[in-house]
Amino acid sequence: MKLLFRLVCCFLLFQNCSSQPSKKINGISFVASGEATTQEHLDAVVNLHANYAAVMPFGFIRDLETPTLQYNTERQWFGERAEGVQQYVEMLHKNNIAVMIKPQIWIWRGEFTGYLKMNSEENWKNLEESYLDFILIYARLAAEMNTEMFCIGTELEQFIIERPKFWDHLISEVKKVYKGILTYAANWDEYKRVPFWGQLDYIGVDAYFPISESKTPTVEEAKLGWQQWKAEMKEISEANKRPILFTEYGYRSVNFAGKEPWLSSREMIDVNLEAQTNLTKGLFDVLYDEPWFAGGFIWKWFIDHSKVGGELDSQFTPQNKPVEKIIKQHFSRSNDK
Repeated sequence: MKLLFRLVCCFLLFQNCSSQPSKKINGISFVASGEATTQEHLDAVVNLHANYAAVMPFGFIRDLETPTLQYNTERQWFGERAEGVQQYVEMLHKNNIAVMIKPQIWIWRGEFTGYLKMNSEENWKNLEESYLDFILIYARLAAEMNTEMFCIGTELEQFIIERPKFWDHLISEVKKVYKGILTYAANWDEYKRVPFWGQLDYIGVDAYFPISESKTPTVEEAKLGWQQWKAEMKEISEANKRPILFTEYGYRSVNFAGKEPWLSSREMIDVNLEAQTNLTKGLFDVLYDEPWFAGGFIWKWFIDHSKVGGELDSQFTPQNKPVEKIIKQHFSRSNDK
């Protein structure tokens, strides 16, 4: 009976998601730049065997209580506005790499977007109008460019909790102009409470789950650390009849990289390439063969590959580090399945 139940769950899960790719999404988060991307830049992505890229335009807010976004302006970097998104998508598609357009908010001084919350009804209305306009610019562009996926938001927990009807309206408006695959990028401790997964195609998770408190986790420690989260995600996936997609995942090359993987503090400077490599291996080993797991987007990949990362770099990018080889091997094997 248990086997039969699991088979029925899997059938229902994928019956509701027939528009999704049959292979795992082996994606990278293609960081916006001040310049256009070139074929030389894309060669590094192709060489990684990535089959997807997230392109990320930005809207900016002054602080957690400001209701108006600034977006698609000449003051922004080329890759942060519509003109740059179009050029990036054209080049990625030219290289047979599928695209998710993923508009994001940046709050001054790096305040966490999950805390964005207005202090009056008037400000809420202004924020909703501003955010809807921001998202629809890129939803229309996604439709025009035939991009394969669109993300309606990133880590906006308080906005969703306080204004659930707005999000139903937003999804409805996006679907009027864009007919491709839809997701939302929920923070790792938020995704269980998102109320609208049934209206989207993927349960999107920015997967910064705490995995290990070790300075240099082994692969086995990483695999063990994933078990509780794996069970939780499987349950949420089956309850919503939607696969899990890691809209962001990855680790910094620092000590204790698995303890609080979301930390981006510049004060963390002790480089630990082994920690990054082992944690990434553990994630691949535990999750990639699960039928409810759709794959994800490595955080993060800068367009000028030759000038970033390296073995003295303590940040998230895997570029020019030992973990890049691990990712390349894994993506290659996954694409062949």
